[in-house]
Amino acid sequence: MSFTGSMQQWPLRVTTILDHAANLFPRQEVVSRRVEGDIHRLDYATLRERVRRCANVLDKLGVAPGDRVGTLAWNTHRHLEVWYACAGLGATYHTVNPRLFEEQIQWIVADAEDSILLVDLTFVALAERIVAACSSVKRVVILTDRAHMPTTSLPDALCYEDLVADASPDFCFREFDEETALGLCYTSGTTGRPKGVLYSHRSTVLHAMGVNMADAFGLSSRMGVMPVVPMYHANAWALPFAAPMVGAKLVLPGAKLDGASLCELAESEGVTLAAGVPTVWVGFVDHVRERQVKLQALKRVVVGGSACSEALFDALERDCGVEVLHAWGMTELSPVASYATVRAGMESAPVEALHRLRLKQGAPVYSVEMRIVDAQGVPMPHDGVNAGALQVRGPSVLREYYKGAGGQVLDGDGFFDTGDIATIDEHGFMHITDRAKDMIKSGGEWISSIELENAALGHPAVVEAAAIAVPHEKWGERPLLLAVRRPDMQVEEGEVIAWLGGKLARWAVPEQVLFVDALPHTATGKLDKASLRKSYGTPASTQA
Repeated sequence: MSFTGSMQQWPLRVTTILDHAANLFPRQEVVSRRVEGDIHRLDYATLRERVRRCANVLDKLGVAPGDRVGTLAWNTHRHLEVWYACAGLGATYHTVNPRLFEEQIQWIVADAEDSILLVDLTFVALAERIVAACSSVKRVVILTDRAHMPTTSLPDALCYEDLVADASPDFCFREFDEETALGLCYTSGTTGRPKGVLYSHRSTVLHAMGVNMADAFGLSSRMGVMPVVPMYHANAWALPFAAPMVGAKLVLPGAKLDGASLCELAESEGVTLAAGVPTVWVGFVDHVRERQVKLQALKRVVVGGSACSEALFDALERDCGVEVLHAWGMTELSPVASYATVRAGMESAPVEALHRLRLKQGAPVYSVEMRIVDAQGVPMPHDGVNAGALQVRGPSVLREYYKGAGGQVLDGDGFFDTGDIATIDEHGFMHITDRAKDMIKSGGEWISSIELENAALGHPAVVEAAAIAVPHEKWGERPLLLAVRRPDMQVEEGEVIAWLGGKLARWAVPEQVLFVDALPHTATGKLDKASLRKSYGTPASTQA
């Protein structure tokens, strides 16, 4: 017989985060660099008032519980207001990634059946081209004020600030089950149509709690937090929820994500923690080096989205004087699942061993369970040596894709296959050796494209690198390395091959290095290996 506890039933709704911030930290700032170019300030109390106004606006425009509200927007207070307003209505915000191909954007807006679209000035022209083909979209709101309202072909486009100013600040956040859908985010769709991941209020609140743990991001009210990762990249890694949850100052960088702009904003606003993908931090490091900037405020940088190379890791810590936190996750995981923070029992490890541990993707946060399995689905030992397919499960992991796309995605034990190949060591630290589809098998030996790329990035003249498999008559496959030179440095193929020879097993060293002006990336900032294979995946024996 079950014995039920006598505690209150208090649904985990995202609006409770905003109420907590406004009640306990009413004067804490939310700072935005807006698309119009100015720096905008408000506090959590004012943010809640504007969210209530926005909720009334959306309600008046006919947004009903369960409706999807599309956004084409940067990280600013207006975008944040829309998120929390949807949460208060019981509607679902749908962050549309503007870096997807236009045909994909049009498809996902139609697939999501967005009833309304809110767009930043940057994306008005894009909205003009796609809205006519999306019959579900009834209204478009431009996230600006009257002074900056553009001339547009969008039918009956509305001005956000006019609507908010005219709306009542009285709105009672609605009550509904914590499993109610909160946000919808689509995958980048590199191997087919993008698939939607539908987050619930419960999964999002639990995920934000996990992010805030001391062995994770460890946020507090004494910190300034800057999510450089866009809000359309899987909830900006939960920071728009995690920061208000603890009353941290929230600094939103808008559209200016170059190294100089990020450095200036971080220092002027007292940002202590910032989070973004590796490509962002490459530009940041270059700016710090070129201008010989001495960072005073910034203490910690979170790197995720794709593996942080050892060269970038070392440059951030050595040249910028910040601590690097390596994180890993996926859109399907809310998205952050693991963090490489130093934990109990690791402090006494030799410096080099500790450094190697911190380069891994780290241990899962509470609420995420991880395992690796072999080709037959049998769990493998966590010895840091044997690699297998990485699987995860937990309350912040998807159960199925939106509208059932892709069919059954969980195995009989409820685990989701991430598509990554990884090891897990005795500390519980996970290390991704490659994406399963990117592994290179040469003469019976497996070669990690990630390991090869990271070794190449250690060369001072290589700013970016990608490794793909190409067919080979003798060995089956051989690695081909594509590299981008630093603009102010020269390096030849033989030099890079010699460099790699001292860092990789003999069979992992490519015979060819092709220098290119730039490498393609997916909409989430990762290397577009599918595009590279299509362009360069001819037999190695015939490569030019």
